[in-house]
Amino acid sequence: MTRWVYIAVALVLASAAMLVAGCGGGGGIGVGGSTTVQPLAEKWAAAYKDADVNVTAGGSSAGVKGVTEGILDIGAISRDLKPDETEKWPELMPTAVAYDGVAIVVHPLNPIDDLSLEEIRDIFAAGSSSAWTVVSREAGSGTRDTFENKVMGEEEISANTEFLPSNGSIKQKVASTSNAIGYLSLGYVDSSVKAIKIDGVACNISTVRNGSYPISRALYFVTKGEPEGDVLKFIEFCLSTEGQQIVEEEGYISIQ
Repeated sequence: MTRWVYIAVALVLASAAMLVAGCGGGGGIGVGGSTTVQPLAEKWAAAYKDADVNVTAGGSSAGVKGVTEGILDIGAISRDLKPDETEKWPELMPTAVAYDGVAIVVHPLNPIDDLSLEEIRDIFAAGSSSAWTVVSREAGSGTRDTFENKVMGEEEISANTEFLPSNGSIKQKVASTSNAIGYLSLGYVDSSVKAIKIDGVACNISTVRNGSYPISRALYFVTKGEPEGDVLKFIEFCLSTEGQQIVEEEGYISIQ
């Protein structure tokens, strides 16, 4: 019996050690949240040599929750902190690490190249029809929050819409559906989808940087209190010339 007790204790301790290592302890840094920030964070993690950085996704709200619960060292979010979040957790500290545009995307063979902001709002308020297969991010997505704030206004996205969990799944759906329309981070746009203009303005680095493209945002790393130690050093690396070069290589917009 004693032998089994020892084995049970050893297993518990081993599991705890793995959990700590995966969430920022034991020399590692846990980063999680936005699927917009995920590929960028993964590139930063691969380039950073001073500590192991473990990157997971789950959405911006999951990133905030993970930090507040101590599961993550850094929450990656693709929207501003919400008023109820800052009220509930005033210790949360956001650091802008890049800028991004939210592209409206259709199938590459779709002849439509330009829509007005009002036309996009009407399409998403009406939902899927014979004309459009409308796809949107699920609740909790920072990209969806940005889209709702900058496009929908007082209107709601129709319940007759296909809600998907990530930028990648949106891109895959639009790329494989001839009449689909959706939205995703500029950093995910490639030849498999077509980013259309909004009121004549294309979604690209120049228009996001100069503010002429109407759906843009900052991307943040959020910490519980001022970052320090290994976490601070990693964030400083992401903000460095080398880190911001990675931002541009990945199709996002440098904050420098």
